Order: sequence, then C-alpha cells, then structure tokens
Amino acid sequence: MRHLTLIKQICATVVTIVLIIIMFPHKSHGTHYDYALGAFWKSNDLYAPFDFQVVKDAEQKANDLALAKSKCVLFYQPDSNAHTTAIQRLMKLRLPSSQHNALRKSIDSIYKIGYIELADEYPDVQNHTIVILTGNSGTEHKPSEFVLPTSLSDALLIDSILAPSLRFDNTRTQLELDSRLSQLSYTSQVITTGQLIVAKGELVTPEKVAMLSSLEAENDKRFIEQYNPYAHYIGRFMLCAIAFAALFMFLKVTHHRILDSTTNIIIVLTTILLMTLSMSLVMQVRSTWFLVVPLCIGPILIHAIYDMRAALYVHLTTIIILGHMVPDSFEFIFYQLIAGMMSIITVKDFERRSQFFVVSLVIFVTYATIYTCGILWQDTNLHNLRPDRYLIFFINAILTLLAHPLIYLFERSFHITTNLSLMEIANTNTPALRELSRRAPGTFQHSMQVANLSEDIISEIGGNALLAKVGAMYHDIGKINAPIYFTENQNSGYNPHTELSCEESARIITQHVIDGIALAHQYKLPSEIIDFIRCHHGTTYTGYFYTKYKNEHPNEEINESVFRYPGPTPYSRETAVVMIVDSVEAACKSLHEHDKEHIDKIVDSIVFGKIEAGQMSSCTLTFNDISNIRRMLKSRMLSIYHARIAYPVASDKSK
Repeated sequence: MRHLTLIKQICATVVTIVLIIIMFPHKSHGTHYDYALGAFWKSNDLYAPFDFQVVKDAEQKANDLALAKSKCVLFYQPDSNAHTTAIQRLMKLRLPSSQHNALRKSIDSIYKIGYIELADEYPDVQNHTIVILTGNSGTEHKPSEFVLPTSLSDALLIDSILAPSLRFDNTRTQLELDSRLSQLSYTSQVITTGQLIVAKGELVTPEKVAMLSSLEAENDKRFIEQYNPYAHYIGRFMLCAIAFAALFMFLKVTHHRILDSTTNIIIVLTTILLMTLSMSLVMQVRSTWFLVVPLCIGPILIHAIYDMRAALYVHLTTIIILGHMVPDSFEFIFYQLIAGMMSIITVKDFERRSQFFVVSLVIFVTYATIYTCGILWQDTNLHNLRPDRYLIFFINAILTLLAHPLIYLFERSFHITTNLSLMEIANTNTPALRELSRRAPGTFQHSMQVANLSEDIISEIGGNALLAKVGAMYHDIGKINAPIYFTENQNSGYNPHTELSCEESARIITQHVIDGIALAHQYKLPSEIIDFIRCHHGTTYTGYFYTKYKNEHPNEEINESVFRYPGPTPYSRETAVVMIVDSVEAACKSLHEHDKEHIDKIVDSIVFGKIEAGQMSSCTLTFNDISNIRRMLKSRMLSIYHARIAYPVASDKSK
C-alpha cells in the first residue's frame, strides 16, 4: 500500500512537470542579458565569446539610406517632340494676340535651354547630379543648367502648355540607387574574441546597447543553428524534476505530513500549477508584466492548509521553476522571494479575515520598496522611476485577495479544514452549540471551560490553538441525546443511574461518543473536529462504574468492552491536550476542597494515569510538554476554584 501511494505521488509529479513544460513555449533564443540604456551594468565584466559584427541601429541605418539617396544620380531621357507639343497646345488656346506672342517667345526660349520633369521621389532635384542619356551614353549636368517648373511663375505655362523636354528615367535611376545601397554597410565595427564589451558598474550607453544587442542576435543565430528540441525538453524536464525532488526531500527530512497522502501532494502540485498557468497567460499577453502575477497566493494558500514551513518550501520551488521561464530571472526571484516571505509572516495564524487586506498592503509596500531601492542602487537618483511599475505592483496586491475564495475552493474540493473554517464554527451560535446549550447547559459550560484551557495550553507548548479550542467546544455534543445521565446537567438532585445497573450506565456513558460522531456528521462538522469527539476519552474505562462493578462482583470475570470507550487514543498534540484538560476540569469541579495540595494531587494523578494507560503513546507530546501542561493546569485550576471571601450578613436592627 505504501509503495502504491509512492507510485501515485511520482506519477502526479511527472504529469505536473509535463504540464508546466507545455504551458511555456520552448526558448527559441540564446543567451540574453539584463541591461537598460542609461543604467549601470550590474553583472561581471563581459568579454566577447567569439568574433561578431556590431549592427547599426535603426536610426543609423535610416541616416545612411537617406545619405545614399541624396547622392544618387538622376537619369533623364530627351524628348524631341516636347517643343512641338507645347506650340500645339498654345494654338488651341483662345488668347489675345499680344499674350499669344509673349507666350510663344517664352516657349521658344525655355525649350532652347531645356525643360526638366520633376520626380516625386526626388523633390530636391537641385541637390543631385543629372545625366542626359543619348543612346548608350550620357552626359552629366547640373539641374541649374535647365529650366525647372519651380523656377517659373506663369501657372498657364506650367499647367496647360509646357511638356518636359527632359523626362525622368525612373528605371535607370532606381538601378543606380540599388547599386549604391548594395554598397552600404549595416555594421559599425567588428568585435574580436576576448574583447571587453562592458565592465561591471559601467554606464550602458547607446554604443554599449548596440554591442550587446548585436551579441544577443549572434547568440540567437548560433542557438538556432545548434538547437535540438529533444535535448531542450529533456533539460527542462530534469530542471523541474530536480526542483520537485529538493522540495520532497525537505519535506521528508522534516517529517512533514504532506508526504503522508497522495491528496496532500496533489494539493501542493495543483497550487504550483495554478501559479504557473497564471504566469504563462500573462507572458503570452505581455512578457514585461510578469510581476503582475500574484504568486504570493501560493504560499498563503499552503500556509492556510498546512503551515509556514511548507508554504516557504513550496514558494521557493515555484519561483525556482518559473525563474527559468521569465525574463530578468534574478529580478523575478528576488522580488518573489522577499514578497513571499513577507506574506507568510503577515498571515501567521489566519485568525481574522482582515489579514488578507493587511497582507495585500504588505505585498504592495514590499514590491514598491524593492523597486525604489533598486533604482537608487543602479542610477543613484530617482529620475528614472516609472509610475507604471507601481501600478503593476498595485494590481498584484489586489489580485492577491483572490487567495480567500481559492482557500474556500480548495477546502471544498479536497475536503480539508483551514483556520478560516474553524473560525466559522467557533461561533457559539452554530446549530450544534445552540442545541448543546439548550439541552445540556452544564455540558456546554464545561466544554467552553475546556476550550479556553486547551487553547491556552496549546499556545504555550506549540500547535494549532484554534483547532484545539474548536475541537474542545464540540467534543461532548453527544450528550445532547441523554443530558440527564451526566452529572454536570443534574441540578434537581435526581440521578437516573441509581435505577440502572453498572453495565447499563456504562453503555449510556460511552454511547455519548458514538452519538457525538453521528451528530457531527449531521451538522456537517469537519473530520478534524470529529477526531476530538472520537479521541477525548481514548480507550479508557468509565472509571466510576467499572470500579463499582469490580467491587460488587469481585470473583467474576468482567467484560471490559462494556466499560471501555471505543477510542481511538489521541494521535495529535491538540487531541491529547483536550483529553487531559477534559478529565482534569471535570475532576477538579467534583473536589470538595480546592486548595493547592488537592488540585496538584488530582492533576498529577490524571496526567500520569493517562500516560500509564497508554493514552499518550500515539501523540507527539514530549516530557517537557507534559511538564508544562501539568504546571499550567495546576495554576489555572487554582485560579478558577480559588477561595472567596465570606461576606458578612447585615443584622436586622429593626427587631
């Protein structure tokens, strides 16, 4: 059975690792570096691992392209029919003879020089050299040697009459431009192997950014050339497996109860998967928003279900796994580690729902403080603060409040009980406690007394004080069915046991454990509370009736099962403390003298009696715990039953 549980846990872990790998697409690039323009280089000195060329940035490329285009030679073809065409257009116009003659003279003079067509691609034709093609040869000229449309002021000539005698040859000009562009270099320099690129603490200038981005591009190129998808996935799988193995070894060495069942393992794996899925979705939308994911929900959730130690282990595993899948791994791990630790500390006991708002505020302050201090460290001033980063931290803190409904969802899905559920049923107005108070008021008061004492003792020796308190409040609800048979509810002087045999009385007394379990199921109490009902008497005897029967039948063989509680014995610190306190409180109440000597004697008798009867053999109480329990019980019982001053009675002087 144990091996089967182990196999299930391993299979669940393997499936989780596969899902994590599927959630994050494979890394399709080589080594990238953490830097920003204007910041200081945080890593060690970086030397070129191989020869590579520094690629010019977009602005430099645009400048080179503009320069090449500005020096491009423009080619033109002569049109011998242009003059004739212009005369024909003039003849078609109905103009006064004086205007007609003036325009004719202008046309003749323009075409004697040459009229150039302007190209839309080159509006600044004056800055170019032009070539007039004649067959396969050409002659270079300056645009100023010819008439340009921009040099004329007569709109009628330009729009309706003139035709270019030198037409722009776009094809030949484009060939010339392409030739010039092909000669452009898109690299500014060559970095040789071993050359220092950037030193630690050096300011990252635009030139350094160009070197670093070129090195990253070359890394990507070489990575793609050597990329092996099978090796990549195997490596990623093994890294995740190592992280989970470390987690489980920590839990095993510390004897944590998470490893006791497959359900506990599934809870942990589900928590890690939820955090991984959230990160994956955000990364697909915008990778720079990775700090918006409320990863602190993970440790809060695990802390609510288990304890601080498990919460820290699981959180460390989560951020180690995700650290390989997000940009700026160091920054990510530092932020999440500190924020996670602060969230665990803030929600120490989950005794109030308001703690969720407190932890949300603490997370925001933690993120904001780390970011602000980081800016001071890198830039030595706050000029480069980005308000949008604080918005990201605020959204993260708000999303952390989702931990509350997630805890409720986990409770219902995995049938577990957290302190939040315990707080709900600790209210004395629950149906079970109201019924106990109404039908068995003496038992109700006894239960409240045991609850307060148990809570104080567990707080002192260590354990879940809230669980002990709530368990004690409900441990005797089985007495609801027959309250009159228990002395604390007998206030009329009538004792029904006087009419019953010892066996019948013992059966009624022990039956309250069975009835309590049934009522607990009826009221839908958590299994952890039902354990207190089962264990608060362990496998002890109904002492009074067992001893009375032995005295009345000295020579008979006794059927001890009739007088013995069904058990089991306490298995935890909390159930063991409630058993001891239950017996001590009831015994001290029945004492006739409540002085220190009698209380010390009854406390020691009950505690050592439980130990000798084997009732403490399954729990984790130490000798030091037992000593502290005895000390606290003696002190508290003496305080509760201290002697009171007898008030004098006023004499009636009227008589």
